[in-house]
Amino acid sequence: MIRINLLPFRAARKRENVRIQISVYVLSVVLLILCLGASFISLNSKLSEVKNKNAELQKELASYSDMLKQMDELKKKRDDLKSKLDVIQGLEAKRSGPVQLFDEIAMAVPKGKLSLKSLGETGDKVTMAGIAKDYDTVALFMTNLENTNTIGTVTLGATNITEVEAQKISNFNLTCLKQPVDAATAQKANVK
Repeated sequence: MIRINLLPFRAARKRENVRIQISVYVLSVVLLILCLGASFISLNSKLSEVKNKNAELQKELASYSDMLKQMDELKKKRDDLKSKLDVIQGLEAKRSGPVQLFDEIAMAVPKGKLSLKSLGETGDKVTMAGIAKDYDTVALFMTNLENTNTIGTVTLGATNITEVEAQKISNFNLTCLKQPVDAATAQKANVK
């Protein structure tokens, strides 16, 4: 019988299997490193894109915040101008208020039947005293006053009849409350 030593062949085969396994392992590790590197590069590029986009959005947000500041400043200016216009309109109404009041009182006086002796204005009250031919003339004067734009309510204080030069005349005292004059009414009065 012939003896064949198969051990070195088995050992060589074993070494070859180990070398193949090590090669496969090294190739697997290299492949894994390549995959991880590729994913790292991909994620890094995506991250840089996101950072760039974020920077652009931050710039856009900054420009919008500048616009918002400008809008707020414009709103403040608009509100200031509006308040100034309101003050001007109020001053115009107050300026023409007394003129309009005295004009309407003069128009309310029945001609030739009534004359005013005194006229005073304190705050929103107007007091007047005068003489009239009779009570009906005083009532007509009160009605005319209530129909004006500037006087709201008219209250008769006192009346008495006196005789002057063989004629009976009625002395009267009136208290009137003024109505607030708005700018539109004042402008209409100025136009007339």
